[in-house]
Amino acid sequence: MTPTHTAARWGAVLIATATMLSLAACSSGGDSGGSSDSAGLTVMIGSSGDAETTAVTDAVTSWGEENGTSVDVVAASDLTQQLGQGFSGGNPPDLFYMSWDQFQTYASNRYLEPYAQDSSNADAFYPALRDAFTYDDQFYCEPKDFSTLGLVINTDLWAAAGLTDADIPTDWASLESAATTLTANGVTGLSFGAEYARIGTFMNQADGSLLSEDGQTVTADTPENVAGLTEVKTLLTAGTLKFPADLDSGWSGEAFGKGAAAMVIEGPWINGALAADYPDVNYTVAELPAGPGGKSTFTFSNCWGIPVGSDTAEQTESLVAALTSDEQQLAFSDAFGVIPSTETGAAEYATKYPENAAFVSGNDYAVSPVAFAGAATVITDFNSALEGLATGDPEAILADLQTNLQDALDTANAK
Repeated sequence: MTPTHTAARWGAVLIATATMLSLAACSSGGDSGGSSDSAGLTVMIGSSGDAETTAVTDAVTSWGEENGTSVDVVAASDLTQQLGQGFSGGNPPDLFYMSWDQFQTYASNRYLEPYAQDSSNADAFYPALRDAFTYDDQFYCEPKDFSTLGLVINTDLWAAAGLTDADIPTDWASLESAATTLTANGVTGLSFGAEYARIGTFMNQADGSLLSEDGQTVTADTPENVAGLTEVKTLLTAGTLKFPADLDSGWSGEAFGKGAAAMVIEGPWINGALAADYPDVNYTVAELPAGPGGKSTFTFSNCWGIPVGSDTAEQTESLVAALTSDEQQLAFSDAFGVIPSTETGAAEYATKYPENAAFVSGNDYAVSPVAFAGAATVITDFNSALEGLATGDPEAILADLQTNLQDALDTANAK
């Protein structure tokens, strides 16, 4: 794969996330990528709110003024759909957020410029983040920030249950113990979503994985993965873990804020949600407890994507360099809470925001959830099966996943 492929390569493809969007085939005489407006650049983002939109707009405007270029920031209401429409129409934005769960699909269909491979700061990013945006051994796009999962603990409920800092869970046994102690008086000890993006961490902590190290074979039905699911089922059966829906909540952050759950597994986005909706809740964040295979958590990120063959690639690469500098990423942290994607920036962030240090530490051993092209539909079915884990059979659930995910991987590898 080389960066010389143009929009003529943009064919029909399924972009899979929670929903699937088909990109129409482009003609061989299509645009070579990037905005057709020679007067400036277009940057498309999927914003978490006004704070993020304003911060990104200010940053790119500042770069534009210094470089004599106008930059239009588009905060997409549906990034997956709008980005897909841009590519299918032969006129994608010059720069855009590319999420971890769509990256493999876009890269495998050769829609992205692999500019990060040769960037001067390629080695500044966390290895886990470089891996998340690597395809065919090429580092494609620079991560803009990251989030990991941690164990969020209600400190008032913790103290009321007679627990101290010495009781903060460090392994599965101490997690079970704390969850049992905290489950009382209408409060459930632990809650997290009935989904691979949470439960998969237990599989990893048991030294399991859904893919072999070379990425060519699905390994869903291994004893290690069974052990991870079995641990979650044990907590469910004991009543010390409940999924958010069973606590009349839309997500575990809501259950936590309402006091229905004393501990939840979530990422740093919970900080803003609690500050906005439950400002009186006192809490701390610890790293996820280790399993028999050691520590593990998931990392989630977006990268700055550039269309393959873009006429504006030189300008946008300069803009990306500015946006991923430690100084700018820390400014984004101040504005809307994200963690810098560079190791030096994240270290400074952890010092500045010690309450989030556990999220930063987690990236030292974090892995990305499985997200190869075509995996999303299979994972959606897996999530549905996980909703019934309390009465289900972990081995049977993983056997189905093994078959379906291997079929999807074979299809992806055949392209």
